[in-house]
Amino acid sequence: MEFETLRYGVGDGIAEIRFNRPHRLNAVTAQLYDELARALDAAESDGTVRVVLLTGEGRAFCVGADLKEHKAGRTAFDRRQYLRGEQVACRRLLQLGKPVVAAVNGYALGAGAEMAVASDFIVMAERARIGFPELGLGNALGGGVTWLLPRLVGLARARELVFLGERIDGAEAVRIGLANRVFADDKFIESARAFAAAIAAKAPHSMRLAKEQINLAAERTLDAALVAELEGMTFAGTTRDWQEGVDAFAEKRTPVFTGE
Repeated sequence: MEFETLRYGVGDGIAEIRFNRPHRLNAVTAQLYDELARALDAAESDGTVRVVLLTGEGRAFCVGADLKEHKAGRTAFDRRQYLRGEQVACRRLLQLGKPVVAAVNGYALGAGAEMAVASDFIVMAERARIGFPELGLGNALGGGVTWLLPRLVGLARARELVFLGERIDGAEAVRIGLANRVFADDKFIESARAFAAAIAAKAPHSMRLAKEQINLAAERTLDAALVAELEGMTFAGTTRDWQEGVDAFAEKRTPVFTGE
């Protein structure tokens, strides 16, 4: 697919989406939000895609809103539509039926950090920094981060990240539970792709069920979670991939899942 603000490619079960506005440190525009939603739709509908890898071109992941876009002449409606674009994009990341790995290669600030948090996994380069500077700019948080961040790092740490607006590195992000891994700068994208490939090797239906159930767990009672798990296990047992997993285990080989 061809985009102006993104690069999109598929290989080895991974749909790689790159923010492609390096001259603006991948700051977001309304067009970028729209194209990201389209790219995620393409990854969702492509049966060869098992996992999405989201990263940035150049020295930033995404530094948030492009303030040059906030020029005079925009109506209140225009501004609301722009802000809604982030909400739509982050909801799409959360609800995509395939896991999303945010490969934070550089600065991830504001909306960039919020899109990373809306992903299923965050891996960071050693030089990368992530932060939420909104309050210091007179802005407010978006992308569902007020719902997600406390679930990842706890309420006290979430307050600290938001109210202080400090940029933290990958090692600190891993320590507090915000990120999953930190990789060396010189091998970052290779390491991020290897991380995504390890996820892509799992059974697609099983991953979809696990993502949905984990994301909804905080809203469910234990009984509701048990019912959802039972339905999931029952469904998984009807798939060819379940039989492949059983056969591969018995034959002491690596399973080859087809999503059937």
